[in-house]
Amino acid sequence: MAMRFLFVHGTGVRRERHDALFALVRERLAARFPGAAVEPCFWGERFGASMGAGGVSVPGLRTDADGAGDADAAEAAEWGLLLADPLCELRVLAEAGWDTARAADGSGGPEGEDDPCAMPGIRAAGAGVLDLLDRMDVPGPPHRPGPDPDAPPAPAADHADELAALLHGTGLAPGFRAALDTVARSDEAARAGERATAEPEARELATALVRAVAAAALAAAGAGADADCTAAERDRLVELLAARLGGDARVPGARAAAVLGRLAMRVTTQPLLNARRGALTGATPALGDILRYQARGAGLRAFLHERITAAPGPTVLIGHSLGGIALVDLLALEAATGGPVPGAELLVTVGSQAPYLHEIGALTALPPGSALPYGFPRWLNVYDRQDVLSYLAAPVFPGDPRVTDHEVSSRQPFPASHSAYWKQPSLYERIEQAVAEAGIG
Repeated sequence: MAMRFLFVHGTGVRRERHDALFALVRERLAARFPGAAVEPCFWGERFGASMGAGGVSVPGLRTDADGAGDADAAEAAEWGLLLADPLCELRVLAEAGWDTARAADGSGGPEGEDDPCAMPGIRAAGAGVLDLLDRMDVPGPPHRPGPDPDAPPAPAADHADELAALLHGTGLAPGFRAALDTVARSDEAARAGERATAEPEARELATALVRAVAAAALAAAGAGADADCTAAERDRLVELLAARLGGDARVPGARAAAVLGRLAMRVTTQPLLNARRGALTGATPALGDILRYQARGAGLRAFLHERITAAPGPTVLIGHSLGGIALVDLLALEAATGGPVPGAELLVTVGSQAPYLHEIGALTALPPGSALPYGFPRWLNVYDRQDVLSYLAAPVFPGDPRVTDHEVSSRQPFPASHSAYWKQPSLYERIEQAVAEAGIG
């Protein structure tokens, strides 16, 4: 009997996308297996998710006419960039410097001579700011609870206690000394300090330095995930540290802010996620399909069983993403309860999360830590390191000769890498090899 392929698409795919994708897969498989049937298994519209109320639950799915949230998004993006590279603002100041021209009225004169409130570090410009940062102490645990971070600033005499309360109360104290040392002794800080020759520059330098310290401390605490630090507490921490150096709130249009604000909105994940949130959960419900399957996957598995057994002969099952999860679930459930699915001779998962779900105990068919049941077919699992939704299967089922991983490299960033498998010749070469190893055809 002739061999056939059954292609099971992944999450978020609907008719138009499925037909174009299947045409490509069928063409590539037919070129290598001219006598085999290549059949689709389109399930997206029948078993996929849809927005029953039109997407009213998704922030950002509808355009906000007044632009509310834009400032918050920009701030989140800027801090995302700082967490990834705490020295990035200092690098801008070190390389680009400042416009040394002074206002016509003489304000902001050299070394802050006309400002009776200028701190000694500001009077000495950049070099003095760096010296103050290098000598900054790490406060011990506070002797009393710190104030509400949203309350008005405390008197200067209480700032040391407030700083101690913030550092210890947010979990940033353990990494604070290392953050201070990293920033104060960095080449970026030294070069920026050389360029800060007058008071306005020194004030911006002070603010950039303490933002770098705060970001480095947050990054040491797992990019902030392991720190119990709110945005208000983070901002207050920056204010307290800047006050110690003679800095001030950032002046709109400052050099580093102007450069990094635009860059952050383009390259950090937060604006990208915000922009894609509607697409991910609305018109193309990729996340919704996964959640619906986890809650109500029996219907899709029954549909797959029907399609697999609809024709006699050996069948190679190719499942992409969620399609691979559903196939692993189905084959494991059937093998454990009623025997192998008739005709299912080889499973190929591409960019699938099934191994990860099993490892964390979230795969429907297999209890955590269990082996694949007797009767489960050979399994070729294809992944791409750049595809963050693809996982290794062989290490999850150690010693099982049926399970093999194969790596392809699309050289594409995510999310393009999650769909880039189907034009890779190495994918079809490896499927051809797996078919031969299984003795099919």
